[in-house]
Amino acid sequence: MAAALARIFSSSSVEPLLLPAPPAGGNGRRGRLRGGCIRSSLASRTLLPTDDFDLQEGLTTNIQKILRQRRRQSGREMMATIDNLKRLCIDHYFEEEIESAMGACMDLIHSDDLFDATLAFRLMREAGHDVSADDVLWRFTDGNGEFALALSKDVRGLLSLHDMSHLDMGVEASLPKAKEFSSKHLASAIRYLEPGLARYVRQSLDHPYHLNLMQYKARHHLSYLQSLPTRNIAMEELAVAEFQLNKLQHQQEMQEIKRWWMDLGLAQEIPVARDQVLKWYMWPMAVLQGSSFSRYRIEITKIISLVYVVDDIFDLVGTLAELSLFTEAIRMWNTAAPDSLSSCMRSCYNALYTITNEIADMAEKEHGFNPVNHLRKAWAVLFDGFMVESKWLATGQAPAAEDYLRNGVVTSGVPLTFAHFFFLLGQDHVACINEDAAKLSDHIPPAAVSCPAKILRLWDDLGSAKDEAQEGLDGSYRDFYLMENPSCTPADAEEHMRRLIVREWEELNRECFSRRTFSGSFARACFNAARMVSVMYSYDEEQRLPVLEDYMRMLLRL
Repeated sequence: MAAALARIFSSSSVEPLLLPAPPAGGNGRRGRLRGGCIRSSLASRTLLPTDDFDLQEGLTTNIQKILRQRRRQSGREMMATIDNLKRLCIDHYFEEEIESAMGACMDLIHSDDLFDATLAFRLMREAGHDVSADDVLWRFTDGNGEFALALSKDVRGLLSLHDMSHLDMGVEASLPKAKEFSSKHLASAIRYLEPGLARYVRQSLDHPYHLNLMQYKARHHLSYLQSLPTRNIAMEELAVAEFQLNKLQHQQEMQEIKRWWMDLGLAQEIPVARDQVLKWYMWPMAVLQGSSFSRYRIEITKIISLVYVVDDIFDLVGTLAELSLFTEAIRMWNTAAPDSLSSCMRSCYNALYTITNEIADMAEKEHGFNPVNHLRKAWAVLFDGFMVESKWLATGQAPAAEDYLRNGVVTSGVPLTFAHFFFLLGQDHVACINEDAAKLSDHIPPAAVSCPAKILRLWDDLGSAKDEAQEGLDGSYRDFYLMENPSCTPADAEEHMRRLIVREWEELNRECFSRRTFSGSFARACFNAARMVSVMYSYDEEQRLPVLEDYMRMLLRL
């Protein structure tokens, strides 16, 4: 992996995809959290030359005019434009226009055209409207609930149906059938399609829109739009400008994090600890999108890095007695607490104590309350989870698969990380206004956080099953499931794990689309955490991460 990253960052060339096209007609041992687009803040504008920012403003004005024209002309064209803005991650410039145009979706959701109805449904569900997939799709099925074979020729409609199918909340019978039908016929159609559309269909099947990072998909969508005979040059150029602004900002953030990590000195003091600051930054870079989240991405990377260090101390450094003292120091939470610890544990404690208090102070300055007591409890819960795993290992105990997974949610680091992010967002980002930190903490949505954590743990353990030499000491969900079900084969266990991942995605969709009592920003972060898992753990036969490498190359080329 290190060699691959060196190759990625050694080149200074620009991705062809990011160049405006000529105008045309109109691996760690255990899964950790390693490693909404918001309107650009004034601070972010300094990252681009003034001329570039003026260009951005001009392009935004042009697109606003187009949106107003299409609203008067065609509901279909309006929806398609909104979809392209979302896919290119530039919809945050047009929130008011998009909200006012949702009436077009309501008009077309009951259309007899497959593309119109399915796109309208997806846009409405993503916007939080209460719509039923079964009510939309019944008109495209026969008396047995099977999709009409004639639809297999409608590639555009099938692509939209496939995208829609991944918004499954586990309660609509039509969506699993939609996924099977669209996947089958799109795969069959690829050989007959012109090359540009064939590549786009292949990408959609391999990396479904809802399950993958939008900023990663955006590059591929731009490339597809540039291949079409009818173009919206202003939209494409705005997307390119947005890509470049984000890249410059991410590069600056990464440099600041590198300086912090080197100054901290934990990598030198604890040689066995992982030193993967770039990979750690990839998580908040993907999860927290938008220039206004720049400071949060930096602070959350610090928290993630310390989760790694603590994990390695528990796995590779401390005895059970030393780890127990380490855990007790976290519960005490004061400057005297680490006095009885070994040097490396004391340094780690001081770092996480300082950083957590700094984040709490930041939340108090920005939102008027200090959540340090809730954050220290979150750290204590994480340490307790690590202690449980250490005791299992020390005693040779094989936990029940469900107990392992429940504890694995905690030790993934996801709940701890999202607790910090939740309080950084503050009261304006949840449905409870004018409440103190104690009441605010009750609004941290458990399912929205636990679902990405379970997906992470299961994905990581699926990878571990292919490389038991790497993960053998810790065990995995697969191992414990096979112990409980001796009649099952390893393939059966892995298929069971994949079904669990699907179930967690359905629960996450329910929490974020239908039961949401928290902000769209927090919902997007939860979705992005789940989406990032497949990027971090999609190993090829050579134990490389080609999707992650591609993602880094496009978003963070230094």
